[in-house]
Amino acid sequence: MKNRHYWLLILGLLLSLPSPVRAWGFYGHRLLNQLAVYTLPPEMLPFFKANIDYLTNNATRPDSRRTVVPTEAPRHFLDVDAYGDSALTRHGRGLPRAYADAVALVGGEDSLLRHGIVPWQVARMKGQLTAAFRDRDTDRILHLSADLGHYVADACVPLHTTRNYNGQLTNQRGIHALWESRLPELNGINYDLLTGQAPYLDNPTEAAWLAVERAHAALDSVFTMERQLTAELTEDRKYGYEQRGRQTIRTYSREFSQAYHQRLNGQVERQLRYAARLIGAFWYTCWVDAGQPDLTEMDQQPSEAEQLAIEQERRNAAAAPVVAIPGHEE
Repeated sequence: MKNRHYWLLILGLLLSLPSPVRAWGFYGHRLLNQLAVYTLPPEMLPFFKANIDYLTNNATRPDSRRTVVPTEAPRHFLDVDAYGDSALTRHGRGLPRAYADAVALVGGEDSLLRHGIVPWQVARMKGQLTAAFRDRDTDRILHLSADLGHYVADACVPLHTTRNYNGQLTNQRGIHALWESRLPELNGINYDLLTGQAPYLDNPTEAAWLAVERAHAALDSVFTMERQLTAELTEDRKYGYEQRGRQTIRTYSREFSQAYHQRLNGQVERQLRYAARLIGAFWYTCWVDAGQPDLTEMDQQPSEAEQLAIEQERRNAAAAPVVAIPGHEE
């Protein structure tokens, strides 16, 4: 489907939904998984398109698990600045790409988890999804594809690459939601998010690390532009009140948000487009590495057992007590 008006309609519908602060937000993750489906080759597209509702609706499942799985939160970020300037280099003093080597380097898994493991999580799930394709396991393919799309998307968010993830260390608290939720909410309808067919990844592990590196490189602009604009506008022009359902909430004003968006010069749009293509590239690479199985010979929909398991997971997350979760509590 290459009709731009179709995507504008889809984006408009998604933008009308409420969004939590985490990661790309509710609609962002759903939109990215949906866009990724249309980057796939003809051999994969019918199967994934037939299950686009599953992939879209379950795109935020990893965020929901944060309340019930103790080790979930670290899978969404990597505090690059906790390891120094050389953290992302491939050799020398950089972080090892192999998880076990990284654990050994920092002195234990707890130490590694403290500052996030998103690129290792992406690499781990790449292996799991490849195995699912090889086994022709419909349930596992869909389950892992939805989750992998979420983690790949998280690796593309600048504020997922720093200890100052919400501006709490620089008196810029709230910048996380501003960058990844507020700006797309106001401007996403005008974004061009079509990317063409996703490429095969010769080195998927390195692709995950390059996504983090690219996101981290954008971080200086994220903070600097907000700081400069805050110095120029008074408090009453920076914030305003809007009606969300039955609630009136304090949020960044449209004036401030649009001025910030303009100064970032398309940064959010570029990262969304990059993330959608990268998600598709990981799905495609897993399929190729599994021997390009014929997806038409498999069950075309998730089993009843898988659907019941998803529903139970939702109930568990809804019933979980609200507690402080270590690791980028937005």
